[in-house]
Amino acid sequence: MRVGFVGIGKMGLPISRLLLAAGHELHVFDTDQGQVEAVCADGAQAMASVPECARGVQVLFTSLPHDQALRAVALGPQGVLAHLPAEGILVDTSTVSVAVSAELARAAAEHARAYLRMPLSGNAHSARSGQLTALVSGPAAAWQIVEPLARSFTVAQVLVGEDDQARVMKLAINLLVAGNAMLLAEALALGRAGGIAWGTLLDGLAASTLSSPWLRAKAAALKARDFSPTFTPAQLEKDLSLMLEAGDQHDVPLPLTALARQMMKAVRAAGWAEEDFIAVVKLLEQQSGLPVDAV
Repeated sequence: MRVGFVGIGKMGLPISRLLLAAGHELHVFDTDQGQVEAVCADGAQAMASVPECARGVQVLFTSLPHDQALRAVALGPQGVLAHLPAEGILVDTSTVSVAVSAELARAAAEHARAYLRMPLSGNAHSARSGQLTALVSGPAAAWQIVEPLARSFTVAQVLVGEDDQARVMKLAINLLVAGNAMLLAEALALGRAGGIAWGTLLDGLAASTLSSPWLRAKAAALKARDFSPTFTPAQLEKDLSLMLEAGDQHDVPLPLTALARQMMKAVRAAGWAEEDFIAVVKLLEQQSGLPVDAV
């Protein structure tokens, strides 16, 4: 298929490469020329603008950091929706608010273009290995066309509705990630303070009935005190704000989510803004009077 991709960032780059590996013709656009050159070295074609990237493609993916970026790319006279072919499909993989997604849905209807919400569960590492999960909502006919493309860079696909349910699903998943990180930080601080060796503590948690792929991956990194960012505190803080916004919209109290957002602010303020969000472990160690640089 002839596919467009706008947003060749840390997720967009590996996804683009997997689309190329699957044999699709790929047209790409990003303001970061280095990222564009990287994917063009694998066979993609660089486009000079968003409209040029949208013209003539059957499906156009967007992978963007926030609501404002998605609005700028998708809406208005220079936006994707104004330039997609009549049968073209817009597929947004970003983590954005339900409000902006609904705004896009209205604009897509006005342009008579199909629009799929397809936020992705996973990080850049799982994107490189094709181990993402696609959370999908939108018209079923459009999904039948897009599904083979999605299978080239995801290990699982979950169709959750015809409107913006996929946006809520992604927020619900990330809510659990944030909550688990807070509890893991407290558990590790308690274990260290109680005299359990660091490696033994992590091995015990990873082998427990509460173990999961997420916990095992974080335990392996923490064992080496590796806080290299897969997702920064600021990025998680943004998602937590979206969760609270959705909670307000649906009148659902989210007190622990509100606390988690404050904890991410504290992680940034403590000097770990450029590390992984699991640096909240160091924040709890610091607050518990435990040495942060030695275990």
